[in-house]
Amino acid sequence: MQGSAAGLAYRGRTASIGFAHGPLVRVDAGMNGERIAGSLVEEALDLRKAIDAASGQIAELAAIAGGEAAQILEFQVALLEDEDFIEAIFTAISEGDAADVAWRSALDEQIADYNSAEDEYLKARCSDLADLRDRIISILRGGGGEAPKIPSGAVVCADDLPPSRFLEIDWSAGGGLALLRGSPTSHVAMLARARGIPMVVQLGAVPEIGATALLDGEGATLELDPSVEQLRLFEKRREIHRKSRASARAILRRPTASWRGERIKLLINIQRVEDLDHADAQYADGIGLMRTEFLLAERGGLPDEETQYRAYDAVLRWADRRPVTIRTFDAGGDKPVPGFTIDGEANPFLGVRGLRLCLARPEIFSVQLRALARAAVHGNLRVMFPMVTAPDEFESGRKLFAEIVQRLQAEGIAALLPELGIMVEVPAAALATATFKASFFSIGSNDLAQYVFACDRSNGALAPLIDPLHPALLELIARTAEHGRRTGTSVSLCGDMAGDPRCLPALLNCGLRELSVNASALAQIKQTIDRLSSGGGLG
Repeated sequence: MQGSAAGLAYRGRTASIGFAHGPLVRVDAGMNGERIAGSLVEEALDLRKAIDAASGQIAELAAIAGGEAAQILEFQVALLEDEDFIEAIFTAISEGDAADVAWRSALDEQIADYNSAEDEYLKARCSDLADLRDRIISILRGGGGEAPKIPSGAVVCADDLPPSRFLEIDWSAGGGLALLRGSPTSHVAMLARARGIPMVVQLGAVPEIGATALLDGEGATLELDPSVEQLRLFEKRREIHRKSRASARAILRRPTASWRGERIKLLINIQRVEDLDHADAQYADGIGLMRTEFLLAERGGLPDEETQYRAYDAVLRWADRRPVTIRTFDAGGDKPVPGFTIDGEANPFLGVRGLRLCLARPEIFSVQLRALARAAVHGNLRVMFPMVTAPDEFESGRKLFAEIVQRLQAEGIAALLPELGIMVEVPAAALATATFKASFFSIGSNDLAQYVFACDRSNGALAPLIDPLHPALLELIARTAEHGRRTGTSVSLCGDMAGDPRCLPALLNCGLRELSVNASALAQIKQTIDRLSSGGGLG
């Protein structure tokens, strides 16, 4: 903390770059208000109505959000559909507990169990459970379960914020997010970066004071009730940032990016088809990563072949002849999917996820591969498998895909086998790329870092240990890039490192010539490469 009573300043860690000046709004959960209980029948009916309302709200948020955020919300939906868990709460009501008392007691018990677990994945679920607990209690107490109204352009301050609460806030007029805890690698941080919302985490204790706030996502500071001088300096930094962004947008219109005479391909990551509406998406050299998990979040169960085909076909037609790399379902780990993933794994991050899961559920995987094979006819499609450890896994996926293409063609349906590659997320794959007969490699730096450092990337307490510029991580990236250069195989990187200007010199020196970032980061990354090429550094 810096400053005096007026103009207090707090320093944290950057999760999303940008600037926000507005009213400070605390949204820490606090279930105020009284509720008068009715009869046992009325209490049971009220809880059933609250569960149905909450389920609808969460499902609507999931449909709007898509992508990985939707998968996190599905955890809450799955709990609401757990008959054994819900039945125990209704039993408590039948024995005399009020609906809100029975619900809170059950959720608090779950939260305590998760919080006491040694597994960091389970601990990370506490905020999701607390979010669900408070949503239902709010509905029972007549609050509707929706998030409190946030003034336009406000700086939202909370201890932590689950994805559902972030998605309920209207960020269309700007604003910022200041978290006392949190992590720069959390899902909320990913959402903030994708929407261009400045976010600072790990601010520590911030007092319940301050009418206005200045949030500097670049300098990782939060200033409360700023002085005239603090405001002047803040506006100066924001103007520099604005001019830099405008300059970057101008550079974006240039046809190519280059470094030391070599062309650098800049592609984009998309969570869902609608991400292509971003104004900067048109300037990308292609799509380096299309996540398909948003299809699993649709209401009505797992997506059928036609639903998937239409999504893939739309993206390929948008790209024209530019390459489109679509990742097969990356479910499991921190992305449970009812009816697909395995419940109760002791350590889901090291469990049956990604390609491992798809191969274990061929009846689901085959539907996706059929849709991809049909869509491949209409564009430059590349398909990659996530969470690959051994060459045998890749070969099993390739064999299944080839058999599906043959069956489609035998049925008189137009289909092609696209280029097949793997996500390099497991150290074993990075150390033995030569053993894979893949057409291309895409380095998933987020998961690769998680497994290299043995740190759950969603755990804010471990964030200082996850250093993207650590020699061990850079060594694995360089090895993979060198294999690509030696064999003429395409190697790209699609994790958060690609969109971090501080990491660009190291990535280029590692030999990478293809980077895939969120569309919102495309201009800044192209500008950074331009400055590096001209010897200007990162400024």
